[in-house]
Amino acid sequence: MRTHASAKHPHDDAPDTAEDFRRLASLPPGQLRDTLREQIIEAWLPMANRLAGRFRNRGENYDDLRQVAAMGLVKAVDRYDPELGNAFESYAVPTITGEVKRHFRDHMWTLHVPRRVQDLRNRVRFASQDLSQTIPGRRPTVAEIAEHAQMSESDVRDGLEALESFTALSLDAELPGSEDGYSLSDALGSADPALDIVIDREAVKPRLEALPERERAILYMRFFGDMTQSRIAEQLGISQMHVSRLISRCCSRLREQVLQDVA
Repeated sequence: MRTHASAKHPHDDAPDTAEDFRRLASLPPGQLRDTLREQIIEAWLPMANRLAGRFRNRGENYDDLRQVAAMGLVKAVDRYDPELGNAFESYAVPTITGEVKRHFRDHMWTLHVPRRVQDLRNRVRFASQDLSQTIPGRRPTVAEIAEHAQMSESDVRDGLEALESFTALSLDAELPGSEDGYSLSDALGSADPALDIVIDREAVKPRLEALPERERAILYMRFFGDMTQSRIAEQLGISQMHVSRLISRCCSRLREQVLQDVA
């Protein structure tokens, strides 16, 4: 297989594999075809690695980017049709680049961001880069970006916000300017368990008021007066067993009634 650079290729690292692709297309499935396919992929790997290098320093490991670019190269080799008359690199470059960009879009956001917002982010970023060359010394305004990118100012604001939201701040990360290890989690509130008690009390209050006077008195002495069952029995002149049954029956009835109200 020829791997020397050809003058007709716009890329210095593009091997001359036109004849190999024509041969690959004519071969039936089998070991011979698989071997030729692997040789073509190996010949084009340097260009795939170079394309991956364009996306360095964007928060992703370079080795992972090379693997993603290699996957894009494999797809390009398998889908390329030499009969269409186009050079392979004209098909492979956008395929590989698109695969890497898709990797960033689908895997590098800490939180899931809608595709529309991701597209707005890219348009705003490119417009800002273009404008920074014509208006040095300051950042372009929302109106300037909107005019340059032919977007609404509302979409520009969404894109700008997405630019600052590519990664999430850890709740345990120390806040800037903090000297005592103060983190964002220290500033967050938590659920107050007393709120559940308030809700339960308000829910059971009308049901307690509807109880017969003796049963209401027993529950009051037990749960609000903190009296033992034996003392309650002694005060009412009934057995402790009877007090126990009354408390258990009242609590079960109240629970069922409150649950029915919720349902």
